[in-house]
Amino acid sequence: MRAVAYSIKSFEKEPLAIANHKKHEITLISNSLSPGTVSYAEGKEAVIVFTDDEVNASVINKLADLGVKFLATRSTETLHIDRDAAALRNIKVANVPASALLSVSDQELPFALAKETILNLDHWQENRCLGAACICSGSCDQTVKPTAPGHE
Repeated sequence: MRAVAYSIKSFEKEPLAIANHKKHEITLISNSLSPGTVSYAEGKEAVIVFTDDEVNASVINKLADLGVKFLATRSTETLHIDRDAAALRNIKVANVPASALLSVSDQELPFALAKETILNLDHWQENRCLGAACICSGSCDQTVKPTAPGHE
């Protein structure tokens, strides 16, 4: 899958590369996602963001117009994402489930976030349900486990 990761800090590069194992073509940029940087997503299927990125309706619409289908945040938080706009434009959204970070030390945190982010890309590429990482209306046509949050 072709993706662009915004707001990348130097300490995140190695964990993302290790977690990715060259499966996905990911462009890493330090710029945050904003109306002025949305063009970096051209030709990409997925966008990876963090909590500082501006993912409002205007940006979502521009991403959708560029052909982006997936939006993954490298955090448990999704308040920075206009999820309603993403749903209207059929962009699937995923986060890092809080359960994946239980008993993770501060030192291990970048690797845990990277691993879960790449796992989301893997599942999307394989048309598999993301389970607890899925931030959607629960209306997907995937086979989901009845215990997955948001999919009851």
